[in-house]
Amino acid sequence: MARIVIAGSMNIDILSTMKRAPRAGETVNGDTVAFMPGGKGLNQAVAAAQLGGEVAFVGRLGRDAFGDQVVAFFQEKGIDTGRIVRSATQPTANAIIFVDGTAENYIVVIPAANGETSPEDVAAVAIAPGDVLVSQFEIPRATIAAFFRRGRVAGARTVLNAAPALDDAPADLWLDTDILVVNETELGHFAGTSVAADAPVAQVADAARRLLRRDGQTVVATLGARGAVAVAAGGEVLVPGRPVKAVDTTGAGDCFVGALAARLAAGDALPDAMRYANVAASIAVTRVGTGTAMPTTEEVAAAFAAA
Repeated sequence: MARIVIAGSMNIDILSTMKRAPRAGETVNGDTVAFMPGGKGLNQAVAAAQLGGEVAFVGRLGRDAFGDQVVAFFQEKGIDTGRIVRSATQPTANAIIFVDGTAENYIVVIPAANGETSPEDVAAVAIAPGDVLVSQFEIPRATIAAFFRRGRVAGARTVLNAAPALDDAPADLWLDTDILVVNETELGHFAGTSVAADAPVAQVADAARRLLRRDGQTVVATLGARGAVAVAAGGEVLVPGRPVKAVDTTGAGDCFVGALAARLAAGDALPDAMRYANVAASIAVTRVGTGTAMPTTEEVAAAFAAA
């Protein structure tokens, strides 16, 4: 199996559940609050590791108790923490997450140490042919661009989760991305068009084609409960959703990306990896939390067996 190298964000999430989120100027009572490891990079790493991947992580934490908690969590999951740098100037990042009674989430991220993750950090990690490199937009774009440039030169496969969709990215980063993973909102942002959550799959696929920059690229659009669609120059593949009772959708996209990377590293073709990732994500949304909600190989196998 190839190795998975993830350059990304690590947070301690402050997650509160409530019947409904407050409107501007309003106070509501919450039901629960919890402090737990999170961040898109962390979530994807944990999902990949729990689904059989050999995972190494590149990123930055503060020299604080939250940072200690993240390192211990990674080590418990068998993730290589040798390239995690402890910042001398910034604390560990946080995300403040509200989850309402419909399982919708509202998130504010304080990047802190994540924003210091540098091209020098990714230059220090070994990359071999066939490795799967993963990143997201919660660390600086220039760092991701340097990471993927090294990956393509080394013969690795690059997977970019372009989330959150706050602005655009360097042109060379798009060119060095082999598989781009976005949800409907992110797809619409980067394609310069509106893509509704219930947009027809044909419309989603048309928007995804706008993001292809070279031969050999694939854009995967996740569609929530409807599944996911992959678009490449040679055509498209639709993977239907798996109906479940969702209680928290916060980490669903991260679970999908981590599971996708694990199966690509194991040698699966992209459609098979997408089917596996879709089932894994459907399990994650049945639990409250992000990094702590990622399923295991046994749970995904059981879901396939029950289908």
